[in-house]
Amino acid sequence: MEKIVNLAKRRGFTFQSSEIYGGLNSCWDYGPLGVELKRNVKNAWWRDMVQGRDDIVGIDCSILMHPRVWEASGHLAGFTDPLIDCRVCKGRFRADHIADAQCPLKPSKAPGQHDKCDLTEARNFNLMFKTFMGPVEESASVVYLRPETAQGIFVNFKNVLTTARTKIPFGIAQTGKSFRNEITPGNFLFRTREFEQMEMEFFVKPGDDDRWFDYWVNARLEWYVGLGIRRDKLRLRPHAADELAHYAKGCSDVEYEFPIGWSELEGIANRTDFDLKAHSEHSGKDLSFFDEETRERFVPYVIEPAAGADRATLAFLVDAYDEDVVDGEARTVLRLHPQLAPIKAAVFPLLRKEGQPEKAEKIYSALRPHFAVDYDQAGAIGRRYRRQDEIGTPFGITVDHQTMTDDTVTLRERDSMQQTRLPIDRLIGELAQRLATPWSR
Repeated sequence: MEKIVNLAKRRGFTFQSSEIYGGLNSCWDYGPLGVELKRNVKNAWWRDMVQGRDDIVGIDCSILMHPRVWEASGHLAGFTDPLIDCRVCKGRFRADHIADAQCPLKPSKAPGQHDKCDLTEARNFNLMFKTFMGPVEESASVVYLRPETAQGIFVNFKNVLTTARTKIPFGIAQTGKSFRNEITPGNFLFRTREFEQMEMEFFVKPGDDDRWFDYWVNARLEWYVGLGIRRDKLRLRPHAADELAHYAKGCSDVEYEFPIGWSELEGIANRTDFDLKAHSEHSGKDLSFFDEETRERFVPYVIEPAAGADRATLAFLVDAYDEDVVDGEARTVLRLHPQLAPIKAAVFPLLRKEGQPEKAEKIYSALRPHFAVDYDQAGAIGRRYRRQDEIGTPFGITVDHQTMTDDTVTLRERDSMQQTRLPIDRLIGELAQRLATPWSR
């Protein structure tokens, strides 16, 4: 993980939030390359979940919602972690993870395992961030930063059903920021207090839920494989009965083998009809569905694939990281799927004379309306290739002496390092074709 963090900082993928003031724990800013990578991850998810289907529509809900939403959903009463403090070192630990934690005074021991520890009793700690709406900080103006995007979908179920003219089964998808006041955040982008989710609620007829649950579990696993993550680094882990959320009939996690071990990448849950029934009860609004064909009325069950954009971005970074040796020199390379790569191609003039920079800049300008491209003329050509390999750029385009006589360039592939000669006027079509070609490591 340390190599990934160092690469991310050095190449402008991520920066510590408020770094010039010492940083803010577990908050990260995305730099020029990181914002493109994360945007590409979200776009790939949106294309697959919404644009590529006729049974899912999108929505974008407000972060601030009526406080009764969180009362109905159970977050006010039950969205808690058990918290233990140490009176000596002032450390704070999750009670259910304390056996795996390290004592700040004696890291070889867990908290409570030596005589200098003085631990408090466990107490529940609500994970929601509280704020106030309006000019007066009083109980009547309390609102919360949403801890998940799902509830915005549930409270808009009837609105979407009416305006989008959909029918069961159908889904509502959303990407957006959520906030959780985690007790023990950490491991870079893996667990943060501010994060972005990619969630979809798929509404089905009761009785059809098991079939759709199996469908979405397998579909979500294959999405990561299709974007280049090695299959042997992924697995499905069904939840045991004693770890299911109170609203869930079933849940399976797509797990990835991070440097910190196997950890959740995405959860797929059968939320039953809990949410729609809870909001119907608390709001007094009927959130049932009437099937015109069968003349039945029922409250739909919901299958929820819920992924984190930040955690997915981290997984793609980790899985893409590779080191090899080229011409006797060590090379760091990000073998990102071309669809996810922040930069699709880089243009290089071999020399900074003989009209090569001007020709290269002209090619760069012609490509920019079609692809995310970079221009680099600083240093030896081999060093420029290495810089682009390290940020995952799949293709390099070199303007050289021959270009000046016959308008051809060298197209270099990141992974194989093979070079192909082709005319400049074929570049756009060739790049488009190669970027659309199925890819795997």
